[in-house]
Amino acid sequence: MSNYIPTIGIEVHVELKTKTKIFSNSTNGYGQMANSLTNVIDLGYPGTLPTLNKEVINLAIKAATVLNCNIRKEMHFDRKNYFYPDNSKNYQITQARTPIGYDGYVEIDDDGIKKKIYIEEMHIEEDTCKSTHRQDKTLLDFNRAGVPLIEIVTKPCIKSAKEAKLYLEKLKELLFYTDVSDCKMEEGSMRADANVSLRKNESDPFGTKAEIKNIGSISNVGLSIEKEIARQSKIYDEGGSIEPQTRRYDDKIGDTVLMRVKETGNDYRYFPEPDIPFVIITDDMIDNVVKTIPMLPEERKEKYIEKGILEANAIKLIQNRQLSDFINDLLEEDINFKIASNLLLGDISAYLNKEDKKLNETTLNKERFIELVNLMSNNTLTSKNLKEILEKIMTSDDTIENIMKESGVQNITDDSMIKDVVKKVIEANKESVDDYKAGHDRAIKYLMGQVMKETKGSVNPKMAMDILIEELK
Repeated sequence: MSNYIPTIGIEVHVELKTKTKIFSNSTNGYGQMANSLTNVIDLGYPGTLPTLNKEVINLAIKAATVLNCNIRKEMHFDRKNYFYPDNSKNYQITQARTPIGYDGYVEIDDDGIKKKIYIEEMHIEEDTCKSTHRQDKTLLDFNRAGVPLIEIVTKPCIKSAKEAKLYLEKLKELLFYTDVSDCKMEEGSMRADANVSLRKNESDPFGTKAEIKNIGSISNVGLSIEKEIARQSKIYDEGGSIEPQTRRYDDKIGDTVLMRVKETGNDYRYFPEPDIPFVIITDDMIDNVVKTIPMLPEERKEKYIEKGILEANAIKLIQNRQLSDFINDLLEEDINFKIASNLLLGDISAYLNKEDKKLNETTLNKERFIELVNLMSNNTLTSKNLKEILEKIMTSDDTIENIMKESGVQNITDDSMIKDVVKKVIEANKESVDDYKAGHDRAIKYLMGQVMKETKGSVNPKMAMDILIEELK
């Protein structure tokens, strides 16, 4: 590993989940025919005027709140002036001087050690249109032009690729759970840039940084940082110096590639956007937005564990928003949550994946799920029998008890019937009985297996085991 101390800062662009764009009434959508979600404002026609979408401000307040940022009460937009084919106005509307959020943090958990990753600022801006390069041609799709973004900039306080990945995972989880963004990196609605520099000692000034642009996945952020640390270390070891430069991560070769060397600082000639009035954010506006923030992942996890759900299952539930929301609706109910979580993450998830369905596309509503959990809890239904009738449970409106009756699925809970089967198994397996008495634990598993076989799995397992032990005595 490198003998140098890495300093890493991350900039993340997140597309906001609004119905329309930031300054026009064009639909904010993805995957539509190129240039079909545009109008004269998005295309930068001369004389057109922007109108600020209020929902953008609301979502930015929401993001600033969950990222523990201070919220600026009076702010304006700025013009960032530059010429590029994907920017037809020749300027981008952003917030250079008055970002909506500042001095925030996200807390990460690195194997039990908690660390705050500090956020310098969070500002609102418009996205540019999308360039696609085909041989010697560049095609422009203005569907993305004017899509609202927030840019979240950390302080240079990240020390490793692992910390960077943990930060991005936490950031993604928070913004997804607050419905600020769908955070689909594969669709470009969350994009990360990493700034990496090295120095010998903590007391040294920061080294010269290289910026890695538009990294398309969290794992690639980790890989690109590791590659950049290795590249810079080698240059320093050989007595060289680092040039300020912009790089990109190339999936095919699994390494960072030079895009351009930064010869001079960019002069964007920022000035306040004259076509948009100053924005005043009141305490009432903030309070109204805060009321709409749903239960966040950390609180969900605590509540699940309180209810008896295993920590590993609590984490898996949070990773699946639809299952987490479903179980949240049940938190006031008196059910066995351990069984409930096992059902959702086990057989029910397997069914949903196989059928490529969402939970709300099945007939398993809250009431029927409670019935199912209770039947499993009192051993009226075994997990083996459940597999036989699960498809009917997920597609029929009938009660689960009726489905069990119609399918001939029942769990034998009659003591005398179980006793008869157990005696029959003991009679037929003298050798295993002798092994059990000689202290071989495996023998009882074999005998229990024979009881299950004899009853075709329809016996209550706990009752059968208790009776088997009693009869063996």
